[in-house]
Amino acid sequence: MDINVMDPDSGAKPPEGGASAAAHVEGRSSRRRKAKRHGKQREAAHATGAGSADSPNPTGRPHSPEQDQPARKRKRRRSKSASKTPDVPKAVVNVIDAGQNVRPADGENDRDPAQNPGKSRNRRKKNRGGRGLQGRPLAPSKTSPGVAKAPAAGSGHQKDARGKTSDAQSAEAREKHGYVNDLYAALDLGTNNCRLLIAQPTRPGQFRVVDAFSRIVRLGEGLGASRRLSQDAMDRAVEALRICATKLAHKPIRRMRLIATEACRAAENGEEFLARVTAETGLMLEIIDRETEARLAVSGCSSLVGREARSVVLFDIGGGSSEIAVIRIGDSRSSRLANHITHWTSLPVGVVTLSERHGGRDVTPEVFAAMVAEVEGMLAGFDCPPLGPLRRQGAEDFHLIGTSGTVTTLAGVHLDLPRYDRRRVDGVWLSDDEVSAMQDKLLSWDFAGRAANPCIGPDRADLVLAGCAILEAIRRRWPSQRMRVADRGLREGLLTDMMADDGVWRRVRQRRNHNTGGHEEAGTKR
Repeated sequence: MDINVMDPDSGAKPPEGGASAAAHVEGRSSRRRKAKRHGKQREAAHATGAGSADSPNPTGRPHSPEQDQPARKRKRRRSKSASKTPDVPKAVVNVIDAGQNVRPADGENDRDPAQNPGKSRNRRKKNRGGRGLQGRPLAPSKTSPGVAKAPAAGSGHQKDARGKTSDAQSAEAREKHGYVNDLYAALDLGTNNCRLLIAQPTRPGQFRVVDAFSRIVRLGEGLGASRRLSQDAMDRAVEALRICATKLAHKPIRRMRLIATEACRAAENGEEFLARVTAETGLMLEIIDRETEARLAVSGCSSLVGREARSVVLFDIGGGSSEIAVIRIGDSRSSRLANHITHWTSLPVGVVTLSERHGGRDVTPEVFAAMVAEVEGMLAGFDCPPLGPLRRQGAEDFHLIGTSGTVTTLAGVHLDLPRYDRRRVDGVWLSDDEVSAMQDKLLSWDFAGRAANPCIGPDRADLVLAGCAILEAIRRRWPSQRMRVADRGLREGLLTDMMADDGVWRRVRQRRNHNTGGHEEAGTKR
């Protein structure tokens, strides 16, 4: 788009074309041909032409010593045009980068534009269409974080934050593509972590992650002793939730579900804390019960249960509680694995609460044995029949599935990863002997050794052995030759349930079935 700059003195537009412009174009073409003919670079040709004493002055202005310097004429023209541009108030706009750090948008600084010539055109080009660096949308200036701007009533062509139509054209796109372009969001505020996942459905039973966020906030720190959330813990959680609110506000989310688990369930000021979250971030979180948490964990890991499995024990070792679900699968397998849960329990113990009671920094074999014994006592009250009748002799139709930071850490240490890699950890199998070897290795390290491991780090160094103690108690209750590691959990379960409830995969299947003439494509039915 061409932008005409007005003369600030006379208000007239600069002349278009003219003898000086023609002379400049002709001179530039001749310099290019000469540079190509002699094998010189364009920069050398421009410098020679700019510094020549015989070259005419296209602007008709008096000759100055600055023109004798070897500089490109294009930069000088930009400098002159920038000096004629009238003063415009600077926009106060923030751009959110991938590291969740807020930095000034391009063109926003403390210097006068006249002192930074040659960049006004670049600013207009970068901010054209309301977009920032790397094509990210600029943050809205008058909307609070976490609250989406409602479209005007009666308008069929409103635009969202990315400049795309959101009513008429999006409705047409949904009808054509079966909601596959819609975004879904799931947030899980646990005792130790705050996690956000934004995804869009793809093939039946699957989705593609668009954005994700995870931060250790230790919301349940000191909860076991005081039964209340501490001020520092709440401040850390609110700061993480502000980042989540910003991410949600900048994307057209069709549907979201935001949950809080054990820390807010057990704390006396849990409801008060959630009211503060709503007031400061605009996010409304719901406290789910333990049964819902167990079902969501199963839904999130359903794709890791093979067709040969007849019974599975799935456990989620959290920060303040540990959910265990016993799954029995007969000949007729439901599309939702959570429908096969026969028994479940939620132990009021997690890595944070157990490490605070027994100590997590200096863990001796005696302290580790005491932690295991405490969890075994809790499991003794879980009334669940043995799984022997459903297990065939010699067949690998029973296994454990673990979804938590404890089992993913064990897998990362076992694979000897230089840094944690979810793609290599999620879905990996560990034998019973490998799990025992990894637990013995972690128990032999001191706190500094655990903190130095790239898959543990200082944030988990005092929690990982408490998680291993809970895992050891579960392995003794349900012995298995193998265990599968899942780097997924409640967020994936929330997304799976929301997409299945909306029928997004059913619409895709029906559309594909119609396009293929009645032959339905293979895929997990939801």
